[in-house]
Amino acid sequence: MKHNTEVIKNVKLALSEDVLHGDLTAQLTPDIPDSEAVIICRNHAILCGQDWFNQCFLELNSAIKINWHAKDGDKIKPGAIICNIVGSSRSILTAERSALNFLQLLSGVATKTQEYVDCIAGTKAKILDTRKTIPGLRYAQKYAVSVGGGVNHRMGLWDAILIKENHISAAGGITPALKKAQSFSSKAKWIQIEVENIDQLKEAIDAGAKMILLDNMSLSDIQQAVVLNENRAVLEASGGITLPKIRAIAETGVHRISIGTLTKDILSVDLSLRFLNYKNN
Repeated sequence: MKHNTEVIKNVKLALSEDVLHGDLTAQLTPDIPDSEAVIICRNHAILCGQDWFNQCFLELNSAIKINWHAKDGDKIKPGAIICNIVGSSRSILTAERSALNFLQLLSGVATKTQEYVDCIAGTKAKILDTRKTIPGLRYAQKYAVSVGGGVNHRMGLWDAILIKENHISAAGGITPALKKAQSFSSKAKWIQIEVENIDQLKEAIDAGAKMILLDNMSLSDIQQAVVLNENRAVLEASGGITLPKIRAIAETGVHRISIGTLTKDILSVDLSLRFLNYKNN
């Protein structure tokens, strides 16, 4: 139910900002009721965003039919036709950009995530996202991360506690911050605290931390942290992690690796809509 609600909310906003009172340019064209178009993929990609894509067309015209040749999570090759669309040519033209925006963006997130996931295959580490998402599209982007094989971190400030540097400073230190958080832990799925060095890690473990984020630590410090931790807490590496570095980090034995670039620095997948029979009969 939440998925459908989020999809509809995202699509209504997208169509409102793009179409608003109507598509002026589409009125220049004849409206062919049984036009057929295809979506062509130009890159190697992981497909993601079908529900958002479908909703863009159905929101404008419920009679439009979409026949998919792949599903979310499938690997797509350049030149592949991923779906056929049949219906009013004007409706197809009007929905085209919003629908492609969702599909290109979410496929881009899923594709990048899969690249990171593949790179650490065989280790026990999991790839996680962050809150560095496009405003209004957090659920959609986190869905795309999961389609790409990643794991979602907290959805927002409301569902879990991540005690970061500024929180620690304001609360008077690692131990006081943890104790305060633990006093109302029933409101949160989990409590995680950020540390920047080995001394802070030791203090966090001694204070009873069950999840610890190793922020911008060197590879040698991460290795030391894993040994010192002895699996007492879930360790997550984060900060400045790139594809060339990630395998070595995963092999240290950390449980999780969070990467902001999955949803922040996105290379959208190149998709095109082309009509097959768009002519004035």
